[in-house]
Amino acid sequence: MVEISWSDFEKVELRVGTVIEVNDFPEARKPAYKVKVDFGEFGIKKSSAQITAHYSKEDLLGKQVVGVINFPVKQIGPTKSECLITGFYRDDGTVVLAVPERDVPDGAKLG
Repeated sequence: MVEISWSDFEKVELRVGTVIEVNDFPEARKPAYKVKVDFGEFGIKKSSAQITAHYSKEDLLGKQVVGVINFPVKQIGPTKSECLITGFYRDDGTVVLAVPERDVPDGAKLG
């Protein structure tokens, strides 16, 4: 593990957003959804998320998630990912989302 400084951590824009759209992503190499998240004043951002093992599209709509919104845009197959939705890997390789315990305003910064 590499130790980082507080100023390094402050550079990462971990923000809360609400999932407003979820679509299948059949072109993905691993099962995934194409997701749109509303980050409030930071806008609506698209992402590819490998979270199909534990979440249906209906489960995700309206759910608040934590995302990194200041990575460069990344091309994932035919789509561009504008944020990274965060989660925790389980022993079986599946992902469980990192979510706020209670509702917070979209765009709120994790700190």
